[in-house]
Amino acid sequence: MENRPLEYDYTVTKMFMFTTIALGIVGMLIGVILAFQLAFPGLNLMLGEGLAEYTNFSRLRPLHTDAVIFGFTLSGVFATWYYVGQRVLKVSMAESRLLMLLGKLHFWLYLITVVAVVVSLFAGVTTSKEYAEFEWPIDIAIVIVWVIFGLSMFGLIGIRREKSLYISVWYYIATFLGIAMLYLFNNMEIPTMLASAPDGSHVGGNWWHSISMYAGTNDALVQWWYGHNAVAFGFTVPIIAMIYYFLPKESGQAIYSYKLSLLSFWGLMFVYLWAGGHHLLYSTVPDWVQTMGSIFSIILILPSWGSAINMLLTMKGEWQQVAASPLIKFMVLASTFYMFSTLEGPIQAIKSVNAIAHFTDWIVGHVHDGVLGWVGFMIMAALFHMAPRVFKREIYSKSLMTAQFWIQTLGVVLYFTSMWIAGITQGMMWRAHDEFGNLAYSFIDTVTVLHPYYTIRGVGGLLYLVGFLMFTYNIYKTMSARPIEESELQSASPMGA
Repeated sequence: MENRPLEYDYTVTKMFMFTTIALGIVGMLIGVILAFQLAFPGLNLMLGEGLAEYTNFSRLRPLHTDAVIFGFTLSGVFATWYYVGQRVLKVSMAESRLLMLLGKLHFWLYLITVVAVVVSLFAGVTTSKEYAEFEWPIDIAIVIVWVIFGLSMFGLIGIRREKSLYISVWYYIATFLGIAMLYLFNNMEIPTMLASAPDGSHVGGNWWHSISMYAGTNDALVQWWYGHNAVAFGFTVPIIAMIYYFLPKESGQAIYSYKLSLLSFWGLMFVYLWAGGHHLLYSTVPDWVQTMGSIFSIILILPSWGSAINMLLTMKGEWQQVAASPLIKFMVLASTFYMFSTLEGPIQAIKSVNAIAHFTDWIVGHVHDGVLGWVGFMIMAALFHMAPRVFKREIYSKSLMTAQFWIQTLGVVLYFTSMWIAGITQGMMWRAHDEFGNLAYSFIDTVTVLHPYYTIRGVGGLLYLVGFLMFTYNIYKTMSARPIEESELQSASPMGA
């Protein structure tokens, strides 16, 4: 019998690649609109007063965050799983009709849920909880989509030929389990049509409306346990899974230390879950919870930097590849931004620093140097690596890829530096007082001072969006570029995939 290489089936991978790109454009475009709305408030009325309800900041902001987190990023996670999973487990989805069915069902239900999210948020139907704005019918749909994803993932693992689970698979499993736990507990809610007032009368309200099972301080505690760990298991864990696969494959270098990858994995699992309290410093939550959040945030530097240093040392002795390969540039700079972001966050969690930073734009800058520099760069790098192998076509233009890299890097630097300056300026002005103890500045004074930085932030975001459109064009043209066979591409390990 002829011993031919395994033919992987990328049908579902392609579906999620397209949604990653589409939702990335939507999320980033809305983000740029919001950035310029803050600098030029008249843009809130960009389609006239009649439609201002749908174009103002408060209506668009949850659409931006959810499109980037649950649209662009999660689609990227799904796309890379259906690619990486097959290759490191040595099994094709085409070998199981059930797995193919689950994969396609996963995609279409996910797409329907995305449409429901967009429509409901545009309509102002929201629970008003950060990163958890969806009402109960959509929450149920999301749980169903997530369960199908889990069945598909563990089904593939169950029929694998490669008995050892490569480290990337560990991180994908953790992503599934972590988000499942977080989402279920934070979204415990009761439809108001089932609720009763204290006197026993029916509360009423729209059929889709719900109220949280938690209240007050407890609600805040659960919300920011969820909110911070949604970053952990949505923006950190699966992106590490990607880079542990794609950086060795693209560079031809083995991971610097497999033991360090495992140590960092367990460190992240145990430490990240306790750090959410740093969002609630100087609030009504117990002081020991605030202190614990700060302490665990500082400890979190160790496993985070363990992962990032492991990635950078993977390139030891091969740094010339950074100059030669735009794809390696993306991944090395992504690792560097990961280091910056996971040092900056713990610093902001120190109580004395948080007294200045909280509620300021420095927090916004921290979020975006991580999301744009770490998450965005790594997902684009992953799709660039996958495209020739999925479409059996040569990358259309490496020079366009290089231009995109520098444009987006400039955009990220403009974004986070403007927000650092704006945030620290805000914090200092809010605290300043005269010799009589009166506040030295009114709130509008800070708004006026920050206008140039808000404009720079908008320009930075626009540059990043332009780069993403260049990325989209490059992938689109790749689909009709010169045909190639995978044997023509470099095929380094992990796991000999």
